[in-house]
Amino acid sequence: MYKSLEQALLDLEKAGMLKRIHAEVDPHLEMAEIARENFRQGGPALLFEHVKGSKFRAACNIFGSDERFNFLFRDGFEQTKAAVNFKANPVDFLKKALKSPKSLFKAARAGLTSLPMRSGSIKDFEECSLSDLPQLVSWPLDGGAFITLPQVATRPSENASIMQTNVGMYRIQISGNDYIPNEECGLHYQIKRDIARHHQKAIEEGRPLKVSIFIGGPPSHTFAAVMPMPENLSELLFAGMLGNRRFRYFEYNGYLVSSDADFCILGELEPGLKPEGPFGDHIGYYSGKHDFPCMKVQKVLCKKNAIFPFTVVGRPPQEDTLFGKYIHKITKPMVPASLPGVYGIHAVDDAGVHPLCLALGSEAFRPYTSAEEREPMELLKTANALLGFNQASLTKYLLIAAKEDCPNLDVNNVPAFFAHVLERIHFDRDLHFQTATTIDTLDYTGTSLNHGSKVVMAAAGAKCRELRNNPEDLKSLELPQGFSKATIVMPGVILLETSTQFSNENSPHFTTAQFPVDKFADFKAALAHWKFRESYPWISIIDEGAQNTDDTLSDFLWLTFTRSDPAQDIYGLDECVCRKHWKCKTPLIIDARIKPHHQKQLTVPAELTKKSKQILKDAGVQ
Repeated sequence: MYKSLEQALLDLEKAGMLKRIHAEVDPHLEMAEIARENFRQGGPALLFEHVKGSKFRAACNIFGSDERFNFLFRDGFEQTKAAVNFKANPVDFLKKALKSPKSLFKAARAGLTSLPMRSGSIKDFEECSLSDLPQLVSWPLDGGAFITLPQVATRPSENASIMQTNVGMYRIQISGNDYIPNEECGLHYQIKRDIARHHQKAIEEGRPLKVSIFIGGPPSHTFAAVMPMPENLSELLFAGMLGNRRFRYFEYNGYLVSSDADFCILGELEPGLKPEGPFGDHIGYYSGKHDFPCMKVQKVLCKKNAIFPFTVVGRPPQEDTLFGKYIHKITKPMVPASLPGVYGIHAVDDAGVHPLCLALGSEAFRPYTSAEEREPMELLKTANALLGFNQASLTKYLLIAAKEDCPNLDVNNVPAFFAHVLERIHFDRDLHFQTATTIDTLDYTGTSLNHGSKVVMAAAGAKCRELRNNPEDLKSLELPQGFSKATIVMPGVILLETSTQFSNENSPHFTTAQFPVDKFADFKAALAHWKFRESYPWISIIDEGAQNTDDTLSDFLWLTFTRSDPAQDIYGLDECVCRKHWKCKTPLIIDARIKPHHQKQLTVPAELTKKSKQILKDAGVQ
């Protein structure tokens, strides 16, 4: 159990999992690129001892490997899983506990160590200002400096109990734009977050919302802030459970203060908004400048030897990939308990998480006599439930299959899952669109901020086609002018490059790009006569040169699902609308090119990467 971030870092260092960077580093771009390069190399956690322009040390890549994750939470991870198992299936848990009392002990212990406790006072902290913090700018076009591992605590009312506290992780902009230096900061919360309910309630009651932003403290506090807890169940419980140490806190002028945090920023949210961003985000593009809540800073507190933890997001995988992996490990037993009929879900990290979700359900609505008679019916009910559940509601492409057709099908095996679906899906029946709905705030493929579309692709029953995976097949596909370099990603799936591009002006105004319906007329004509078209039911059209890694599957997932909006960018052979239902013949065509309204892809100058590699080399990080 760790009492502070520094204690955890010293433990990592003792175990050979942390390196110190003694050279002075610049928090403007340089520190972030060092963190990214270190993660790419599979490097250790890093402690920067001299941060340019700040008296505080900084740390990164704390959670950047399975080894470190398991090490940091070795005392609390299993008991947390035991408590979640009990929550998901109390009867089954108790039956097993009679045979293995150790499980019952773990769950009971988790409960005792999870309750927050009052401890500490304002005298344990010193005062500083926002400008004293490391001014972390991660990407060249970021609108200012950001806090990237904050724990943002709010309560629904000023007299709410500690158990009603919500803690989330929302990026905090501490400089730039129109913010008054040291007096204001931007708080970027997205749709479907509990803080939004708290803020709206405060506005309705005519009062400012008191907000506490914690930085640092025991690693379990940081992880708790990203944990998708059920509504009205505080993340403070989870922090105590995972950290095997109760969350310590005290009250100061109506604010909640974490006694173990390295920094605490206290302030108020008013109804007014101010421009926030741009910011290089976790799906690999910038999110633009938009109006978001502005926090009036009342006080900034710090410990005497405070350490500023940070992470850097960008095209997956990054450090936050590990967060998602361990969230899944902990919450896996809750899926069938929260969503009856769902046996597995996988929000695909390589696709940016929310753009693509694979799900396994059941198809037993009718007494089928054979697999040939089975079709998606119960799966559609399950899909609707998924699209209304917690963060799964932000899913853009949902592929769902019936477990009855393949009991061993694994949602985490992406190629096998795609093959299973594509072998069974009927494109004249099994595509179901929501053409105008809410999507992830960070997804700019839709029609405006938070607005776009979704599609459910459901598959149940016997195979209706055999997939192929033979590059020789592509030689018989006569491509029109402008199309080139067809690549088979996996059985039945093709990536096809085109030099026909659209200018991407990245206007500050988010507008809808207009694309003619017959955009791929010549290409469709060529497909109609291709003898292998039924064996390759999925074709993603990408920009020439867009593949920039050696991992074709990763490129396919990222390019296809972060650069397309279902309602605007899905085409097909002989596509038509019948009784408001869109359908087509094989193959399905996804226009995954960059459009004029998309945001810029994240890149950094080559010389910055070169310098970062040298700093790591000088520090002995291989």
